[in-house]
Amino acid sequence: MKHRRYWLLKTEPKEWSWEDQTASPEGTAQWDGVKNRQAQNNLRSMKKGDLCFFYHSGPSDRRVMGTVEVVKEWYDINDGGGGAVDVRVVGRLRRAVELKEMKGEEGFRGFVLLKQPRLSVVPVPGDVWERVIEMGGGYVGEDDEEEEVDEVVKDV
Repeated sequence: MKHRRYWLLKTEPKEWSWEDQTASPEGTAQWDGVKNRQAQNNLRSMKKGDLCFFYHSGPSDRRVMGTVEVVKEWYDINDGGGGAVDVRVVGRLRRAVELKEMKGEEGFRGFVLLKQPRLSVVPVPGDVWERVIEMGGGYVGEDDEEEEVDEVVKDV
């Protein structure tokens, strides 16, 4: 059985917003421009089918907006060592989940987003993933039935 892993992708809305992502053809776009080596290594670790929170960063807009799925694994895009993955929209959360809310969650203490806030691509433990989805009320347009997710890898 395939193990799905979870990630968080940060972007400033003025650079690339949730609206930009959803307006892309079929909701699919290249996730590139990551310069930090640790963040690049996280991108390289992503597999097709992994899910990612789409997170708006910046001075006043720090929140999870929705979820995207990795549809194309890491590929090189220039000679300078840069690369990208392609991601496709899964769904917008019914309610964006603010960073300050996540900071207040007891079970989030070890979450990399809170420990290394400047890192633009971070792994998300399965229990944190599930809690953020719950805090956001699920997805807009999602049926009342919960989608069954492949086995959760909790030790990312």
